[in-house]
Amino acid sequence: MKITRKITYLFLVFAIVSIAATNSIPSIFPPTQKQGLKKIVIDAGHGGSDYGASGKYSHEKDVSLSVALLLEAEIKKEIPDVEVYMTRTTDIYDHVRVKADKANAAKGDLFISIHCNSSRGTTRRVFKGYKTVKVKKGKKTVSKKVAQYEYYTTPSIAKGTETYIWGIDKNEDKFNALKENDPLYADSSMMMEQKSLDDPEQIAAISLRMQQYTERSRNLAYAVQDEFTKVGRVNRDAKQRAVGIWVLQAVAMPAILVELGFISNPDEEDYLNSAAGQKELSESIARAVKQYKKNIETKMSINNR
Repeated sequence: MKITRKITYLFLVFAIVSIAATNSIPSIFPPTQKQGLKKIVIDAGHGGSDYGASGKYSHEKDVSLSVALLLEAEIKKEIPDVEVYMTRTTDIYDHVRVKADKANAAKGDLFISIHCNSSRGTTRRVFKGYKTVKVKKGKKTVSKKVAQYEYYTTPSIAKGTETYIWGIDKNEDKFNALKENDPLYADSSMMMEQKSLDDPEQIAAISLRMQQYTERSRNLAYAVQDEFTKVGRVNRDAKQRAVGIWVLQAVAMPAILVELGFISNPDEEDYLNSAAGQKELSESIARAVKQYKKNIETKMSINNR
């Protein structure tokens, strides 16, 4: 039964993509998005008992919250017509499912999760000489030289920013999130006409919306990385997130996850904890969001002509 559902899902997605590619989407399908960018959900990663990655003196949960709060303020200043919803504003822990539920209940149009990266240092060994020890050899006790080594770990030198969207292998999860939360996003004027979520037309509309959200998420991810590059950050590219943060495919909206830098690298940790670094990072993300909003509105304006 599960295999049959998966085959049906894949067939529908293939059919919808094919229809979209021919620019002949049937008029029976509702618009893929009823509005532009009206509300942004900002998620500060980890929190409370979940420290996330740690450096020599700081934790991911604290850096992500500081930058998330600065990003909230920057968006309110630069894009005042956009509402901001925060999944947390204090040092509390919520399970990722709770965070996704919060975001969906808030009816966000965009989800941005803020995190820090981490990488293991390199373990090395240094020969320190020999130590003479006594060992049994048959009935005799003999002396033996044993090499002595000292082991130490050098800090990680990994640095730079990465921005993720959900992996293509998580498309079915994303589809299900859109399907389950579709009633939340329905216009009140359309509630009486709402079709069953198993109706082929409704499934097709949701598939189209997922395709649009994938494109929007990818465009924003690249825009964020471009803005980071402009201020001198090492660009580790925009990527698909195959493992790790579950919320990207669980929220019914375009979604990205931003890795601000490597807290495991001492130089990066200092930058991530500095007022100047946090300001630079939050402003870079806000500029990318501002451009993202402009691009959406331009495209919607062209489509409405």
